[in-house]
Amino acid sequence: MADSDHKRATAEDAVLRYLENHHEITDSLLFAAEVKLNPDDIANAIKSLHGHGYVDKQEITKETWLLTEEGKTYAVRGSPEMQLFLSIPPEGITIDELQKKFDESSFKIARAQAAKNKWVDFGKQLVTRRIQHVDNDKVQTLLLRIQDRKENVSTLDISQEDIKSLTKRKLISLQVKKLFSVRRGPNYAPERKKVATDLTRDMLQSSDWKNMEFKEFNLNAKGAPTEHGCLHPLLKVRKQLKDIFLQMGFAEMPTNNYVESSFWNFDALFQPQQHPARDSHDTFFLKVPSTTKELPEDYVERVKRIHESGGHQSRGYGYDWKREEADKSLLRTHTTAVSSRMLYSLAQDSAQKPFAPKKYFSIDRVFRNEAVDRTHLAEFHQIEGLICDRGLTLGDLIGVLEDFFSRLGMSDLKFKPAYNPYTEPSMEIFGYHKGFGKYVEIGNSGMFRPEMLLPMGLPEDVSVIAWGLSLERPTMILYGIDNIRDLFGHKVDLGLMKKNPICRIGLESD
Repeated sequence: MADSDHKRATAEDAVLRYLENHHEITDSLLFAAEVKLNPDDIANAIKSLHGHGYVDKQEITKETWLLTEEGKTYAVRGSPEMQLFLSIPPEGITIDELQKKFDESSFKIARAQAAKNKWVDFGKQLVTRRIQHVDNDKVQTLLLRIQDRKENVSTLDISQEDIKSLTKRKLISLQVKKLFSVRRGPNYAPERKKVATDLTRDMLQSSDWKNMEFKEFNLNAKGAPTEHGCLHPLLKVRKQLKDIFLQMGFAEMPTNNYVESSFWNFDALFQPQQHPARDSHDTFFLKVPSTTKELPEDYVERVKRIHESGGHQSRGYGYDWKREEADKSLLRTHTTAVSSRMLYSLAQDSAQKPFAPKKYFSIDRVFRNEAVDRTHLAEFHQIEGLICDRGLTLGDLIGVLEDFFSRLGMSDLKFKPAYNPYTEPSMEIFGYHKGFGKYVEIGNSGMFRPEMLLPMGLPEDVSVIAWGLSLERPTMILYGIDNIRDLFGHKVDLGLMKKNPICRIGLESD
């Protein structure tokens, strides 16, 4: 028998044997002390016996005032104010001499209480008694009464004002105890019957089962919860987004390279080399390999020219473009680097055969050296969508965005003018977050600039509308999560995962 089972059986036997010769157990705590058993074991035994009808129980709450350590000291030695009063001779005493009789904290308390009771005058030279005698140390008397009687709070003959005063001085504390009064129940017996839990082969062969009592089975009891596979909310929203893109006729771009060159990540996007985003505070640069050697040289030359002196009715940036900056390896800061590669590839195809409109999307991880807070991480997922066609306008972009987000269940959108080096015009996308109670930025969008598209070799009458957003922000809005660290990272809530099963056996899927 396990130790816990043995303790419970011992406690149950003690309760049943006592009730055989007594009408009632009035206080389970006192009873536990009498039979020298743990009060918790007695309480658990009473609950178990009550569940099977052996006993009837009544739960009682008992509140008792107990003296704190400081209160116990005052009960023996008297209150500090009385000690101070008795330390003052009839002729008075200097405050320095009086203070030597006490430690600092006791003197402070004694002085305040004695002055409050109007027992003492603290003059400039002497401390003197205002009254000659104090008949009773009320604090000590009250503490002794509480200590000696140990009565229930409801029967303690002390005023609420005195209780409040002692509690405020932290001389007493309230102890709340839960106990039971116990009487015989409808199924009472001096011993608890041992019931069998299973019908065994030996019982059948020996016919012992005929004289045995079996434990009743609760056929309505729920079984142990079954383990099931779960999907992370990010994966569910990612799958939903991918399905939306495919339904809208988009093709997925390859995103298999986290490490990118500065050229495709920045320069090809008409982003100047002195742009703050290239600074190490925003970008993770690699030490090994530190540079790339595989770039299309003719395209690199066209990009250099558009940066330095412009073209296609652009003035450019008017600075000395450096190849060594473009060669630097980094962890891509956005999936627009994937878009720049894809558009360049499309331009090469268009040089060989007639241009065909395209719709592309990508969903993958990007990296930025950001300060982590409730809405930002250094590593997150970015969603990129673009449409390449003739005659596209800003109205087309807004219409596509509203269609896209409405399919995701986010119809409350706002757009705000913005600046991007590679899009003009540009718009920030805001969605309403119920958890925050306000609109939060969920993406960026715009029309790619000619300075980016024409050096690639795309026809002059071709436009590209594009947008990008994080996967985490829409997921937070859809699931009502207000801290990104609860969704992605080492602080993720595993309970949130279990609420999102892959499937439920025997139930309709969501």
